[in-house]
Amino acid sequence: MKDNSSKISYVNLDKQWLHEREDLLPIIDKVLESAELVGGQELQRFEKNIARACGTKYACALNSGTDALMLALSAYGVRGGDEVITPPNSFIASTAAIVHIGAKPVFVDVLPDQNMDPSRIEAAITEKTKVIMPVHLTGRMCDMDQIMSIAKKYDLKVIEDAAQSVGSKYKGRLSGSIGDVGCFSTHPLKNLNASGDGGFLTTNNEDIYSRTITYRNHGMADRNVVNHFGVVSRMDNLQASILNYRLESLEVVTQKRRENAKLYIDGINNPHIFIPKEKDSEFNVYHTFVIQTKYRDELKQFLLNNLIDTAIHYPIPIHLQPAAKKLGYQLGDFPVTEKQSKEILTLPVNQFLEPNQIEKIIRVINQFKTQVQ
Repeated sequence: MKDNSSKISYVNLDKQWLHEREDLLPIIDKVLESAELVGGQELQRFEKNIARACGTKYACALNSGTDALMLALSAYGVRGGDEVITPPNSFIASTAAIVHIGAKPVFVDVLPDQNMDPSRIEAAITEKTKVIMPVHLTGRMCDMDQIMSIAKKYDLKVIEDAAQSVGSKYKGRLSGSIGDVGCFSTHPLKNLNASGDGGFLTTNNEDIYSRTITYRNHGMADRNVVNHFGVVSRMDNLQASILNYRLESLEVVTQKRRENAKLYIDGINNPHIFIPKEKDSEFNVYHTFVIQTKYRDELKQFLLNNLIDTAIHYPIPIHLQPAAKKLGYQLGDFPVTEKQSKEILTLPVNQFLEPNQIEKIIRVINQFKTQVQ
């Protein structure tokens, strides 16, 4: 029988709570005592704080990153019959948001670093195209200069799916500040995480901000007047208070994840492993640390046998999901995405890992090469 006491977990939310408990309990108590549960000072403070942190004029707090995408698309008038260009290797929410408002997702393949290949965008543009939605996967930003140039050429909007990239930079510019809108998630597994679902939208466009603020609250102008039918997508004041607290340490969290990633990059020397390098133009916050190997399943099991948890983000590309059959895509349509889906493996990179744990993971991965020779 194995001793699981030394097991290295993929996530450490329990350690995060133990680390923050003494500070968070009074904050939570204060919000509950105030009875400001929906809306309130903490929510307003979070919107100001996160807009500043993302380098934009405005931020609108919502109940999920998925809703941020949907509301951004709706604010720009995307509707049935319109097309949105996006990659097929993201989490399902990227495509689901497009489908839910009645538009059609049009996929383009990706680069070796898993991000959208800008060279494939123009061929996918039709007279129905309204938006390009790049996904900053793993915490690495897409090549936004090329994407913005194409968008300008064809008069398209750019909505950044920045769910995994809070604090990331491209040529010194922050994630969510380059496109027309940035859409973020504060799911518990994100670098800036709430204690439940949450998300927010960033923009420099006052009109889009005003529309979203109204639309997230039934479209109400005030308590008695509804100018247009909206939805309920408000962030709870309690979650906003937790995010305000955690935002203060986001830079520390980012630095720790980057340090962990560097240990991997410097230490893994297994020739069967491919790790996309961080370019000079990039500042990756490492929401996930993803390696690639044709021996993915064997390596995953080898790590598990050595009490190391891993994950796969994501094993089935969106265009091959049962839900996507009506879109008409087939196996072979996006060869890079499909190849990567069989080779990607996500290693633990969270900020609560100890150096000796990272060292063990590196040692086991480097030992693995003897298993496949």
